[in-house]
Amino acid sequence: MSTVHQPDLKDRPARLTVGVVGAGRVGPVLAASLQLAGHRPVAVSGVSDASRRRAETLLPDVPLVPPAEVLQRADLVLLTVPDDVLPGLVAGLAETGAVRPGQLLVHTSGRYGAKVLDPALRAGALPLALHPAMTFTGTPVDVQRLAGCSFGVTAPEELRLAAEALVIEMGGEPEWISEQNRPLYHAALALGANHLVTLVAQSMELLRTAGVTAPDRMLGPLLGAALDNALRFGDAALTGPVARGDAGTVAAHVTELREHAPQTVAGYLAMARATADRALAHGLLKPELAEDLLGVLADGADASRGGRSGEGTDGPNGSDGPNGSDGPDGSDGTTGTEGNDR
Repeated sequence: MSTVHQPDLKDRPARLTVGVVGAGRVGPVLAASLQLAGHRPVAVSGVSDASRRRAETLLPDVPLVPPAEVLQRADLVLLTVPDDVLPGLVAGLAETGAVRPGQLLVHTSGRYGAKVLDPALRAGALPLALHPAMTFTGTPVDVQRLAGCSFGVTAPEELRLAAEALVIEMGGEPEWISEQNRPLYHAALALGANHLVTLVAQSMELLRTAGVTAPDRMLGPLLGAALDNALRFGDAALTGPVARGDAGTVAAHVTELREHAPQTVAGYLAMARATADRALAHGLLKPELAEDLLGVLADGADASRGGRSGEGTDGPNGSDGPNGSDGPDGSDGTTGTEGNDR
């Protein structure tokens, strides 16, 4: 069993030198925030032109160097790379001897806890998982947005106070997440944030098709109120034709979407079914109205699969549309994390 040796704080300078491995949307922002708290960024690594520009904007005069050299220079190293890259990066840095005993090694992946840093822990590093629950643009505005942002924190018990202190210095609010609950925590954020972007973007496209000249202006107050109500009241905030059991209206929606935006049909049906289930469970949807509604949704799903009506499918190759994922998004995606070096 690995043991974390907490260094004597009297031997550690009050302010830390900070390095960033992976100059994606997150790393330079967090380093800039730590700089405002009095820490000193000393090195950053990045591959793409966008990463280099981002580092130059947020961390001017901080040299761009290879990852191993970042670790040589810094007391605190931010590993802000895609989730799928992180385990290999940590193992490689540990194998090459780049990790120094007593060095704070922080990753920002939502998926992983502290155990992914075990190879560095065995080399003497102090492992911290600090995931900001925010979507990033990789611009200076993100530094201000960190104020009040929740961070999912996972670390050995001996380092809990140090992890929470770093989050507070960046203006955030630490929220302790156990190692075993990290994947569920991350799935919850992806479900709420990443899918929201997709839904809003689709809604704006449909409004433009319907002739609305400023869909963002139309949606802003509506979505703002819906989000506020959902956060305040949960399922009690459900409104609309599904929650009311207006099967005819939902059928009309499916018909229009099938004609004008077939790639949105599968998502509409899936969300409508989920909404109906929650509305039923919370007594908002009357059972006598639910039967017709669920029938419409089932018919729509069958038609999308080329089912009982014998109709052709709505998209190429028998699908409802392009087989593209929601990402890579700069937020909490699996292959497109906010630390993505792009």
